[in-house]
Amino acid sequence: MFKKIHPFFTVAYCIFLCSATYAQNVNIQSPQTPQAQFAINAISKELSKKSMNVVFSDTKTSSVSDGFSIVFILKNDKKLLKIHGFKAPSTIETEGFSLQIQGKKIAVIGYDPAGLMYGGLELAEQISLFGIEAIKPVMENPYMAMRGTKFNIPLDVRTPSYSDFSDAGQKNIPEMWSMDFWKEYIDDLATYRYNFISLWNLHPFPSMVKVPDYPDIALNDVMRSAGSLKEDYPLEGMGFDAPEVMDTLEIVKTMTIDEKIDFWRAVMKYGKEHNVDFYIITWNIFDYGIENKYGITDEIHNETTRDYFKKSVEAMVLTYPDLKGIGLTTGENMHGATFEEKENWAFDTYAQGMVDALEKSPGRKMTFVHRQHYAGALEIADKFKPLIDHPDIEFIYSFKYAQAHVYSSTTQPFHTGFVKDIQTKGNLKTIWTLRNDDIYYFRWGAPDFVREFIKNIPYDVSRGYYYGSDQYIWGREFLDKYPTTPNQIELDKHWYHWMIWGRLGYNPNMENERFISMIHQAYPQVDATILFDAWQNTSMVYPLTTGFHWGALDFQWYIEGCQSRDMANRTPYRYNDINDFISLPPHPASGNISIPDFVDAVSADKSLDGITPYEVANKLKTNAENALKSIEKIDVHENSELMKVILDIQSMAYMGLFYSYKIRAATDLQFFRKRGNLVDQENAIRNLKISISYFKKYASNAMKININPMWTNRVGNVDWKKTMTWALHDLKIIGADLRLPSDPRLEGKLIFEGENAGMKQGVINKIISDYSEKGYLMEGSNINWSVEVPESGYYNLSFRYSIQHGDGKVVPMSINNQSVEPFYFWNTGDPSSWTVDEQIYYFDKGQNTIGIEMLSQINIDQLGLEKTVGFE
Repeated sequence: MFKKIHPFFTVAYCIFLCSATYAQNVNIQSPQTPQAQFAINAISKELSKKSMNVVFSDTKTSSVSDGFSIVFILKNDKKLLKIHGFKAPSTIETEGFSLQIQGKKIAVIGYDPAGLMYGGLELAEQISLFGIEAIKPVMENPYMAMRGTKFNIPLDVRTPSYSDFSDAGQKNIPEMWSMDFWKEYIDDLATYRYNFISLWNLHPFPSMVKVPDYPDIALNDVMRSAGSLKEDYPLEGMGFDAPEVMDTLEIVKTMTIDEKIDFWRAVMKYGKEHNVDFYIITWNIFDYGIENKYGITDEIHNETTRDYFKKSVEAMVLTYPDLKGIGLTTGENMHGATFEEKENWAFDTYAQGMVDALEKSPGRKMTFVHRQHYAGALEIADKFKPLIDHPDIEFIYSFKYAQAHVYSSTTQPFHTGFVKDIQTKGNLKTIWTLRNDDIYYFRWGAPDFVREFIKNIPYDVSRGYYYGSDQYIWGREFLDKYPTTPNQIELDKHWYHWMIWGRLGYNPNMENERFISMIHQAYPQVDATILFDAWQNTSMVYPLTTGFHWGALDFQWYIEGCQSRDMANRTPYRYNDINDFISLPPHPASGNISIPDFVDAVSADKSLDGITPYEVANKLKTNAENALKSIEKIDVHENSELMKVILDIQSMAYMGLFYSYKIRAATDLQFFRKRGNLVDQENAIRNLKISISYFKKYASNAMKININPMWTNRVGNVDWKKTMTWALHDLKIIGADLRLPSDPRLEGKLIFEGENAGMKQGVINKIISDYSEKGYLMEGSNINWSVEVPESGYYNLSFRYSIQHGDGKVVPMSINNQSVEPFYFWNTGDPSSWTVDEQIYYFDKGQNTIGIEMLSQINIDQLGLEKTVGFE
């Protein structure tokens, strides 16, 4: 079991107020707002760590004890500012703040309650990082006004989102109805400076509201399917009510619709108290959960359907007083309809429903979000002019800024026409969809990339952004083999990743020194600068690779699996093979030159502007090797969270080396096809074999702590074991043998020879060269090794082995006659190719036995044990 160690900024905690007589007092004066209280809780936590007492007094007095004092003041409270001797800068804007210091008195001056919260969180962070004696004055205003998350929400199998038919979707349905989950999630968002959540669902109304005139549609209970679900469901969101889904429903949580409404009211209220607004956004037209009642269908000309959707939107607005906005997409399930028909439907339903609701709620302000996807900005502006002119409605567009892959280039080219269009219609604004359909497994962190990306977003037309995925649900994590109890929410597991996007969206000028300080606070035993550099170097594997091998949409490319769902040239199943790396063009704004263009230019002795494939490969190699070299200096000191970060950095680096050599091999192959030079073919074969060796190292390392396979809704099952077989198929494409470079022999104190095993039956052989000692174990049953372990604990158990033929092998294992996780022996391609892999097991001090029930088609040369760190 891993130790549970949280980063310093986790806000789900109990405030501990020291009572030691020697502790220094810190007086806090604050208005009684939930936003300020959230920040005060964070400040109190950090002060208590430093043995300081927190006392509270009336904000209307300037007298304090001889210790430090902290006062929270709203910008417009001129009386309070005068009492305490501070002045609010005139430049503070909405959600902005100023930290000011006069001796031992610290003022948190906020434009509004949100500004007070962010200023207080900045103060708490400075106390944590530097101490209260070293607080520095700060003034910040948000760069992007709206900083949110895209959350495809799996409410119920009867009202699904696009992402439901995946492991992430199925495992997170219960979490969507847990207040504990939402409090953790909202606390993290507030701390990271996000201020809204967009909940995306195909048809959320039956699970969230009671619609007048359609009372039988509201759904009681929360359900999911217990059936045997298929790997693939339609990409367009249809067919999610197939028989294998709906015929095997099970209740996840018993709730009436009234209890569901109370639940979501509480969630939205909690969000508002932490400056995190909620938006509901849908795709159209979907009628999941209706069950053919009242004659409602997904037909665009069905008048009953129009009336139902209009009244559903009205009910959503009226039911949830803290709901900030509603958004829609036209065209996802409107096949055959003209543009005018689609927008007429959208206006008659969603727009009119919001207008009707606001007529019954005088003074309420709402936001209406219209995605530009499948639509035209100019026509939308004309049709929705009544909403644009409505005094209580803010109308904003939504645009898919980087298609499905933010991690492709810091410059994106897709918005220019859209921006020009909305600028011709006056002061219209947009929020940007920032889709991360690249990073699900590993802890990513490259502030330099995010900072440049955000600064490159066209600012004048921007209201902000929302960041998230369509192929993954960032709920509670489920991939960790050694999770905390309960499992972390994804925003805690990937804290650095999500914090970077939130903080730099609020202030893109936040310097790397602050990130380094935060890393040091989270992992104080390491040199934070070394870890920062390694983390950033290895994280750049994603944009370097996807900027070169770019499939615009989520189903066209998933880097962690090297696969897609819809490619023209590929090996069996979904693997993106060496031909795909030749044919798929680079991202249009990356500056990368495609392999065919590069080869043609070199062959014709012409020059091309841009980054060559070999330069991309070299950059990937340099980044990966620098990261691996840096983390060699890091000792995790029994810190489980740090140990997982280090393993993720290793995995991302090995993935980068896999792609580096694959790009090089693909380029060599294209040269061979162009000019027939056998040296090019030899280079392609050599580099491809190195690439495949690194893929195995990548996947093997990742599987030490991560569950695999993972079922996704866009590219299907991501199974690294199967992918190894597809990677070897690349060698067949170019006519090469499958003999991969051999790994060196094991070295160290706890090394045991394969031929020294005890067994009932077995064959010791010497046919394959490069074995250690007297030979290697070729066949056997009831095999066991007796090993002496110096101390109890978790160990990396390594095997040096080769596979005689066929695919990889799952081999049952026992330790001290107790069954443990099977060991996976990877396909080595050829029996003469020795490889090394390891998995983690627990051993007692003293004599232990390692047992294998049956060994077939595997040659074992050595096994070794090495004590791990980061485990209890």
